[in-house]
Amino acid sequence: MSRSVWLVVLCSGTVLGLVLGVRHSLGLFLTPISVELDMGFGVFALALGLMNLVWGLISPFAGAIADRHGAGRVVVVGGLCYAAGLLLLTVSGDGEQLLLGGILIGLGLSGGGFSVVLGAAGRAAPPEHRSKALGIVTMVGSLGQFVALPFMHAMIGGLGWGASLMVAAAIMLVMVPLASGVAGRPTGGAEGGQTLREALAEARDERGFWLLNAGFFVCGFHLAFVGVHLPSYLANQGFASWLAATGLTLVGLFNAVGSYIFGALGGRYSKKTMLSLLYLSRAAIFLAFLVVPLTEASVLIFSAVIGFVWLGTVPLTSGLVATIFGTTYLSTLFGIVFVSHQIGSFFGSWLGGFVFDTVGSYEVMWWVNVALALLSAALHWPIAERPKPRLAAAQSAQRRVA
Repeated sequence: MSRSVWLVVLCSGTVLGLVLGVRHSLGLFLTPISVELDMGFGVFALALGLMNLVWGLISPFAGAIADRHGAGRVVVVGGLCYAAGLLLLTVSGDGEQLLLGGILIGLGLSGGGFSVVLGAAGRAAPPEHRSKALGIVTMVGSLGQFVALPFMHAMIGGLGWGASLMVAAAIMLVMVPLASGVAGRPTGGAEGGQTLREALAEARDERGFWLLNAGFFVCGFHLAFVGVHLPSYLANQGFASWLAATGLTLVGLFNAVGSYIFGALGGRYSKKTMLSLLYLSRAAIFLAFLVVPLTEASVLIFSAVIGFVWLGTVPLTSGLVATIFGTTYLSTLFGIVFVSHQIGSFFGSWLGGFVFDTVGSYEVMWWVNVALALLSAALHWPIAERPKPRLAAAQSAQRRVA
């Protein structure tokens, strides 16, 4: 890959690392905020659920703006919204302010999240390196989770949750200068001269597009449930807070490795097959976590192995969208798929808190995660992994010219 492509890839990954790192650590605030404000877990869990839902719902629109005008200005607005949302959480005295803070953070995530930065990197990278480039962006983004968890855990212990959120808000402003690295609209090559309306109609009529949507719902459910509720689950089992922080840190570390590996494998093997195998692996991991006695060692092992398959779905899913539909409207189309992911995130976050507040246990939620993983593995298998006729013809013509 050329130097200019590497610049887009690394800036995209760093922006993603910032937004995901802080988002990944928000589960650490569930207990201290809920206790200090004298609320049940369900209120803050709902705020995080709304954050995930807004992130998803706004992503297609953020992606469409990035497809047309470039990712840079979208990233700037995202960073400002993210910082404002974190600051609002620090002054929240009731549930309504928490919910508004969650909404603002969701807007920030849509501006610096997957659909915008993966679209920028996917268009910049040549086809033979695209899956690898998407894997690198996801890997660098995952390193943000690895760094943020111990950092935020230490800050909460030393400064309190309010001051920690203020520091996080200041860090999010780094997105503003990073936006220059993804500004502009890199050329992805001739792909048939579609309009946005034609691209949306083509995706609407493709069964595989909806199967991707359904499968990615499950990914969002898994990630939100584990990220938000693992700390509370372990606390209720009598473990110290360091274990959850260490576990989520391991998720981030092994996620970085897994994201790169799955991205690289997606360039060599069938992406839909890799996705089915990945979800089958998740089902086995969740099941093992349920039946094996809960110890510090089992928690750390679970965190490492679930981390390995954590965001490996992202380069494979976005790569499938690019394979089938091309990269001209990659941010928009992957943004639509990402809506399903975030609807899943909403239910994973909210339902976990609701079930715990209702029955006082998370056990049923772990079984739900197993069942959904098996369902998603089945959903990806029948996807037709080939370019649409319009795209195949354009690619063939481009090869003849070359």
